[in-house]
Parts: sequence; structure tokens; C-alpha cells
Amino acid sequence: MKYSTVFVQNIGYELAPNVVASEDLEERLAPLYQKLHLKEGQLEAISGIYERRYWDPDVKVSDGAVAAGRKAVAASGIDPAEIGMLIYGGVCRDNLEPATACAVADGVGMAPDAQIYDVSNACLGVINGMIQTANAIELGQIRAGLIVSCETARQVVDITIDRLLKERDTASAMEMFKKTIATLTGGSGAVAVLMTDGSFSGGGHRLLGGATRNAVRHHRLCLWGPDAGPSEAGYPVMKTDSVGVLQNGVALAIDTYREFKAKMAWPDDKPDKIICHQVGAAHQKTILEAIGIPKEKDFTTYEYLGNIGTVSLPITAAIAGEREFLQKGDLVGFFGIGSGLNCMMLGLRW
Repeated sequence: MKYSTVFVQNIGYELAPNVVASEDLEERLAPLYQKLHLKEGQLEAISGIYERRYWDPDVKVSDGAVAAGRKAVAASGIDPAEIGMLIYGGVCRDNLEPATACAVADGVGMAPDAQIYDVSNACLGVINGMIQTANAIELGQIRAGLIVSCETARQVVDITIDRLLKERDTASAMEMFKKTIATLTGGSGAVAVLMTDGSFSGGGHRLLGGATRNAVRHHRLCLWGPDAGPSEAGYPVMKTDSVGVLQNGVALAIDTYREFKAKMAWPDDKPDKIICHQVGAAHQKTILEAIGIPKEKDFTTYEYLGNIGTVSLPITAAIAGEREFLQKGDLVGFFGIGSGLNCMMLGLRW
């Protein structure tokens, strides 16, 4: 895919207010650690994540998405009535029906003629939304579109800890711990990506194109919902084959990166910088080594924000821009990978 008239105008985000350290979770897991003879510090040692954030218990994901959306729109100076599309791309939703995008659109103040809908694709929902918005802009259907998301990890982490503590059989507890440790890395946050055709003031970062590939034979490696086990307290559980996701995800990333470089026709020393989905230290190291990109070109937030699913990549890009890691003129790669398995890579001129 290639684009000639699409820009990322700006990215607004909202950080959840409650900081939760990995040590805090391990204090709750102390009986399990004693049973399994695990040393304290396992979570941070395995993932590289020392803290993450949670929303207050009564916050709806649409609330976070509205806050991020308002920030993105206000920073641009664009009238919400001129935004022709709003896509909500989060895994977490207020309800099965209607689309969470409807509540967000109401909160942001979208016009009656705007397209409003949800997109679901594990951790790639926002990237999918960006591509759909870019297509509509490139076709001249809209001048601007807003992609929003909000993820919350509090409930699924609480349920996971409760299940681990209730398991009496040592072998079963160890197996469950292995399958749910990825869940314990989850964080919370909200983001909004405003995209335009470049006709508004303020410029933006030009979207040049991208590539996408899938390895859907591995769609059962990470499950969140009924197939992962019976729901508890009305909330679905989650389990992940972390080793399988990493191994097969890396293979998919290599294939996607090869296609991405060919489509973008970038020289060997490009991209200048990259922003990846924020899973953890092992994922970052393995992916970068596999595709031959030095660590110095990557910017990370997983250490203090955890894995925020669909929010991780765009919120990391926003923070990287604020801290001037991303410089004007840089060729930047947005590298997303999600359960399924799916991989999408976008190229931007910052």
C-alpha cells in the first residue's frame, strides 16, 4: 500500500492515574510464589516491566477514549464537524452493542454525517483503523478521520491473580502461571490518532505506505474470551503461549519487514527510527535482532507503561515525539503485531 495525500496530524493520549508496580502484583502472588518456589522479581526479570497503570474501577473505556480524542482534536484546531470518520479500535469495549465508537463520537462532538464504527483485531485495531482512514482520505471521501482506543487491564489481571491463588495443585498452578504471565504485564491507557489530507494548518507527519502479512494458522496461541476458559465475575479470562507467540511472531515479522522494505524502496540504512508494539524486553530484543535494526533506533515505553494492547504503539510514538527522539524528516517505521497472528508495518516521514 502507498499513500500520497495522508498525514498523521497529531496523537493525543491519556495515561491511567493509578501506578501499579510489578512488586505490588508479586506481593499479592506471594502464596503462589512460595508454593512454586519462585523468587521475588520474576515479573520484572522476565518482562522488563517494572510498573504499569490502571484506571479507577468505575471508568468506562469510552471515557478514556473521549479524553484522548478531545486532546487530539483540540491540539489540531480542527472543528470536529470537519472530521468525517471515527473508528474505535480497542480490544476492550463498553458493550457488545452498540459500537463503543458511538459513545466516543458523542463525547468528542462528531457531525451527524460522520462514519462511526468499531474495528477489532487484537493489538492491531488502531493500525487497522489508521489504514482504513488513510484509504478514505486517499480516495477523497473524507478530509480527516479520528482513530481512538482505550484499554483497561485491571479486571483481567485481578481475575488472573485470583485464579492462580485458588489453584491447589502445584503442577497445574505452574502451568497456569506460564500461560498467564503475559496477562500480568498488561497496562491501561487511551490514545487518539488524528489523520488528515494535509489541507488543514499545522502540517503533520506524512504516511507513505506500508505492508501487511498474516500467519493465521497460529490463531490459538493467545486467547482472551470463552475459548481461554470459563469467565469469572462476568469477565473473560486470558491465556497466552508466550514462547509460541514470540517464535512465530518473529518469523512473521521477518517476512513482513522484507515486504515492507521492498514496497517502501528504502535504502539499507533506513528507517531512521522505529516504534514497535510494546510487549516486553525479550520481544523487543528478539525482533530487533531478527530484522537487523539496532536497539538505538527503537523507542520503548513498556518498562513503565506495560503492554497496553492497541494503545501501546501510538502512545509510544506520541511520547517519542514529545521527547524529540523522533526528529523532523526522519523516516519512521510503525511495526505492529497482534494475536491471530497478524503483522502490519507503516512508514512515515516525520
